[in-house]
Amino acid sequence: MKENILDTKDYIVFAVYFIIVGAYGLYIYNKKKSESTGSKDYFLAEGSLTWWAIGASLIASNISAEQFIGMSGSGFKMGLAIASYEWMGAVTLLVVAVFFMPVYLKNKIATMPQFLHERYNGTVAMIMAVFWLLLYVVVNLTSILYLGALAVSSISGFNLEFCMYAIAVFAIIITLGGMKVIGYTDVIQVFFLILGGLATTYLALNLVSTHYGTSGILEGYSLMTTKASEHFHMIFKPDNENYIDLPGLSVLIGGMWIVNLNYFGCNQYITQRALGANLETARGGLLFAALLKLLMPIIVVLPGIAAYVLYKDGAFQTEMLQDGAVNPDRAYPVLLNLLPAGLKGLSFAALTAAVVASLAGKANSIATIFTLDIYKKVLKVDATEKNLVNTGKVSIVVAMILGVLIAPHLGIDKKGGFQYIQEYTGFVSPGIFAMFILGFFWKRTTSAAALFATIGGFLLSIVLKVLPGLTDLSWLSGIGFSVKTASGVYEIPFLDRMGIVFVFCILGMIIISSFSDKTKAEAKGLEIDVKMFKTSSAFAVGALLVLGLIVALYSVYW
Repeated sequence: MKENILDTKDYIVFAVYFIIVGAYGLYIYNKKKSESTGSKDYFLAEGSLTWWAIGASLIASNISAEQFIGMSGSGFKMGLAIASYEWMGAVTLLVVAVFFMPVYLKNKIATMPQFLHERYNGTVAMIMAVFWLLLYVVVNLTSILYLGALAVSSISGFNLEFCMYAIAVFAIIITLGGMKVIGYTDVIQVFFLILGGLATTYLALNLVSTHYGTSGILEGYSLMTTKASEHFHMIFKPDNENYIDLPGLSVLIGGMWIVNLNYFGCNQYITQRALGANLETARGGLLFAALLKLLMPIIVVLPGIAAYVLYKDGAFQTEMLQDGAVNPDRAYPVLLNLLPAGLKGLSFAALTAAVVASLAGKANSIATIFTLDIYKKVLKVDATEKNLVNTGKVSIVVAMILGVLIAPHLGIDKKGGFQYIQEYTGFVSPGIFAMFILGFFWKRTTSAAALFATIGGFLLSIVLKVLPGLTDLSWLSGIGFSVKTASGVYEIPFLDRMGIVFVFCILGMIIISSFSDKTKAEAKGLEIDVKMFKTSSAFAVGALLVLGLIVALYSVYW
């Protein structure tokens, strides 16, 4: 195996990437600077982003080290089934475009706490604003920063701390330019992300074919489906060792919907890209993102399966080991280190682009919520627009410094990056989504019910997490909500746990709201009517294309 160092050609390719992104970002900043009107323009790029910039920016922020490293590792371990996060995510983006975006844009929502303030009250909004800031900084920002630095370090051979500081500084430079710079530079980031990702997939499929004495990527793919046929099933049965992570039909009709709808529809980090656009542009951007989502498993999952096939036949035996045991998360770095000079630099740029774009998007969301929902409402209610923009810039730097300080102490790599993020956000996702979905479509939902969903959902998630250590859950296996793990303990699969908590939150909210004073339960300041959900013919055709492709994929790989 080649050493983890970059060749001169790799440095040249990476320098080209850096110069292109930096120069284009500076160009956009100077071009749009004269058009700036205030804080909303800085944080949301109001009216400035095109549909393709919105879609590309959304994907650039969504795909980071946890996908490249974590999902490739999951591909090595469990196969194509992990692609459900991407393909069901594409369906979710269509749902958000049709039903969520009209509500946000019609009511001029700039942040998720603002929605909660107008729909419920200031208490709910402030509690969630503080919670989101903690979640974004302590869980999301730190995990993206640490995993990104770990991946870049393993490929380049650079010191881990140096990689972390360099990535953080690069992300700060982009983020300080505001959402316009983030949105348009993300188009370049996605170009490198996809090009570099496809180069790695091409190499992986070719390695499989040459390993077995043939040639060509199609032959390599055919060999993979033959040599690892068990890795090409989307729906697991209860006797599958990976059922605990992807429990059968829950990926189609259960908890996966809650994961994705909360992430893509109720998350400042994602929705922010579309909140400054008109409805047609926002929907076009989300549709474009859904199409790109279909492509992601080719980039982040197939390389992991290829590494598994080669490992099973005797390759990478030493390289896949960590502390004496096979570590699936090493699959992608192992493949990258086999790339020839130049291509390795391209893939290195792709990985860096994914990490930097995600960090920039997350930092901008942190700054937006802190500035507009906490600073402006509590700390300085008479703040000028210039003051708000400057405060946002300071909070970006502070958030990144906190991320650098906290990240090394979380032990993210011990748990696995993708699982780390999913599990810790999953404790609150069901309650948050219940609060939003009833807030959208049931006017009698009260603020007391919203607080119940947030706090009660979190507490029940903790109970269901620790319950296996306190009592015997084998009886739940009879109704499909429990599975025996390798340690012999019956546990509730993560996605099923989220589904149970979501139903609990919805029922609790309905009961609490039904016993409340109806006059206090009316929606405050929200305009919703059926006409809002009508789409253009072009969007409908595109959406049907995405849905058709997803149905076909699940039919082939069921």
